[in-house]
Amino acid sequence: MSKPKILTYTTLFPNSVQPLWGHFVLERMRHLLAYADITVIAPVPYFPRIRLNHRWFEFASVPRTEQLNGFDVDHPRYLVLPKIGMFTHAASMFLGSLSQTRKHVDAKRCDLIDAHYVYPDGLAAVMLGAKLRKPVVVSARGSDIHVFSEFMTIRPLIREVLRRADAIVAVSDDLKKRMVGLGCPSEKITVIENGVDTDLFRPFSRLDCRHKLQLPEARPIVLSVGHLKEVKGFDLLVDAIARLRHTVPDVLLIIVGEGVYRKRLEKQIAKANLQDNVWLVGSRPYADLPFWYSAAEVFCIASSSEGWPNVLLEALGCGVPVVAPHAWSAPEIVKEGTGMLVERSPEAFARAIQEAMHKSWDTRAIVTYARSRNWNNVARRVRTLYSNVLSSAAHSNANEHDLPSPHAR
Repeated sequence: MSKPKILTYTTLFPNSVQPLWGHFVLERMRHLLAYADITVIAPVPYFPRIRLNHRWFEFASVPRTEQLNGFDVDHPRYLVLPKIGMFTHAASMFLGSLSQTRKHVDAKRCDLIDAHYVYPDGLAAVMLGAKLRKPVVVSARGSDIHVFSEFMTIRPLIREVLRRADAIVAVSDDLKKRMVGLGCPSEKITVIENGVDTDLFRPFSRLDCRHKLQLPEARPIVLSVGHLKEVKGFDLLVDAIARLRHTVPDVLLIIVGEGVYRKRLEKQIAKANLQDNVWLVGSRPYADLPFWYSAAEVFCIASSSEGWPNVLLEALGCGVPVVAPHAWSAPEIVKEGTGMLVERSPEAFARAIQEAMHKSWDTRAIVTYARSRNWNNVARRVRTLYSNVLSSAAHSNANEHDLPSPHAR
């Protein structure tokens, strides 16, 4: 069977300036290379190369084209209009990407457009697909449905994507239910969860990892990983540690990640006099994350909203039990013997962390469970979906050609 030519279209793809951005999309694509030829169009917002704002200057520094992680990547620019909001982003993205996308289609390097993030990426993709007569698969990732569908101006555009895409991928049953609630037929949605790279995320000696990372040998360590933003709930974990410190004085929460919420967390930590119990260690290389996971007794996530948090499977791949809220997709990930699901409150997290630290966990069973959710299994399911969509598109095209001409007598 020949490999289909897939044009992946998403803003959620790493680049040479932001190498950790959208890593979960990269991992799915990287493992799909065995089953498909893939090129990438990853639009970035337009901004002149003026150092007025660090975040926007980073976008300006992204090259127009590059080879990254084994992929040829185009980075067309799209205009973001201040004060007008997200309503125009999809149209701007479509116009900015049309020329590059047409080149790939004309060069026969595209059988199917595979978009990630329902809005604005997905809407731009279905517009491109309609213009260039290519089928489109759109993957819902989390906040595109959880958050954006609550905006009155954006919700109709999301529904338009769900209507026009040839197939929809949901990374969790929870997301599928929400999209069905938005009017998308259930049979149009395939649930394909994210996976985990079990070659990278595997158990290492806790003591060796602590030595390597210069962490205290004997203190009980709780780990959390993610971008420092409000939705991730790191403030809740800090409050949980403030409570837990009364019974476990030497408990240490380490938060790996960087973001706009850092200053608020630093103020919260200082106000509670938790500088010795909560460490913000900043962003760390992706390849080093297994050492951070393996150095901890417990991994925690306290987000108010998630699509499919890869960090849970990464921790489990390293044999570390997890504590997560009994919400969003967490019950689909955290099974009996792999961790604990709790109410999303500081008190509940404090109790669960203490219980998890003293519980006897079957590390081998945790790792075995994580390995059953590896990216290779995910890639095979995505390849099957591609085949079904392309077969359906070919059948539709054949039927169109068989129709009599309206001018025939």
